[in-house]
Formats: sequence, structure tokens, C-alpha cells
Amino acid sequence: MIELREVSKTVTSGTEPLTILHPLSIQIPHGEFVAIVGPSGSGKSTLLGLIAGLDAPSSGSVIIDTVDITRLDEDSLARLRGEKIGFVFQFFHLIPSLTAYENIAVPMEIAGFDNVRARADQLLEEVGLTGRAHHYPSQLSGGEQQRVALARALANNPPIVLADEPTGNLDSANGRHIMDLLRRIHGRRGTTIVLVTHDAELAAMADARLLMRDGRVVENTLRDPQHQPGTDGHAAGDAQDRRPRGDPSTPLGAGREDPLVLSREPGS
Repeated sequence: MIELREVSKTVTSGTEPLTILHPLSIQIPHGEFVAIVGPSGSGKSTLLGLIAGLDAPSSGSVIIDTVDITRLDEDSLARLRGEKIGFVFQFFHLIPSLTAYENIAVPMEIAGFDNVRARADQLLEEVGLTGRAHHYPSQLSGGEQQRVALARALANNPPIVLADEPTGNLDSANGRHIMDLLRRIHGRRGTTIVLVTHDAELAAMADARLLMRDGRVVENTLRDPQHQPGTDGHAAGDAQDRRPRGDPSTPLGAGREDPLVLSREPGS
């Protein structure tokens, strides 16, 4: 569960305070695929950065699986991100001196996972890049680089993936391919995915959306077992009107053999 309680963000512009995000309270249940949409400057990326713990709110609490991340020190926050959150950036942010395989393997090596090579190979296969494992980012197309970045985000098998305009630097065909991969990951694993996008067509592929304008959520179609109200005070989203998704109550791999489940070394 991702929960924001009266979260806001204000910065100083010149000598005047500028509110980027007005106080906001939302809950994103486990296993949700949410698109955050809205015009430039509406606060979309700011909201995603606050959820990721990449920025600190001016007020309020951000809670990831019962942990208030606004109270964590930098080391604890880094550990939580490493365990629970995968992040996909618009500009890929691959390490240029490392191959596709190495970019994916590094997070697992840092975390102390075993079977790193097998896991990285499986992720490359999952994103359709088996034949590009030993290519450097400069040798890959934009779409291929973003697929490597997505595989890297999944390296530590996080329950949450946050994606900030992951198709923003891609043509429409590659953008749709990335969205199809995100849908497949979501469906197979029940991963919670929160996506920022300007593209209404891509946003329509998500299960729910938050529409932002001027630092406020003006439309909220998130499901909630306790009937979380939308902006008009009515229950948001009927269960039967929603697309099917992975069951967030079922552990990854339950009832089937899943080669992508990571194992840790003893004592790690």
C-alpha cells in the first residue's frame, strides 16, 4: 500500500513561496496500475518523486507498506528503495561504461543476491533483448535503452515500480511496446505500477488514473476496499468496470514455478 497523508510541496521562487503540490491524501492499493496525467507543471513528477522518497514533502507523510518514509534517515531510505521500489526514468540513466547485462546486474550485486547472471539473463529475455546483452547504451536504440532501464528497475524484484514519462523520449511504436511490457509485468506479478505520462492513449492502458491540474488531483479513479472517495465525494470506480489485474493478495509465484523469483544468499 502506498499512502499519502496531507502531503504538500512548496518551494521558494525568488522571494515568494510557490506551491507545487497542494495538500493531498490518497491511497494506492497493492497491485494497482495507476497513470498520473495532466498538463506540464501540474505536479505529476513532483508527486512521483515524493512517493519514491527522491524528494521530501513540505508537510504530511508518505507511507510505503506501513513505513513512514519521511521519518527515515538517508541510509534507511536508500535500503527501503532498494528493496521495495524500482524506478524508470524518462532519460534512461543507464551507466554508459556498462553493458546492458551489467546495468541490470549491478543492483543485484549491490543487494547481495545470488544467481545474478541467471536472473539478468531472464530479465533480458523478458524485455526482448537477449541478443543485446553485451551492447553498451550507445549501441542501443532509445527503445532498447528504455527496455534495459525497465529490466534494471525489476532487478531486485520490487513490489512497486514508479515510471516518470518512460515513453517521453520514444516514438509511438516503442512507447506502446514499453506500455505493453509494463502491462505484462503487472499482470504476471501483481506489481504496483505508478506511471506519469502526458499521453492520454497510453494512460488509458492503466487500471486507474489521477488527473492533476495546478498542483491538485481533480479526478481520482483509484479503487479502494473502503470506498475511497473521489474528488466529488462519491466512491471512485466500480470493481466490475475495471480491467482484470494480478491478485495482490497472492504471493509472486504461488501455485506455479516462477524462474524470476530471486533467492538471497544465507544471512543476507
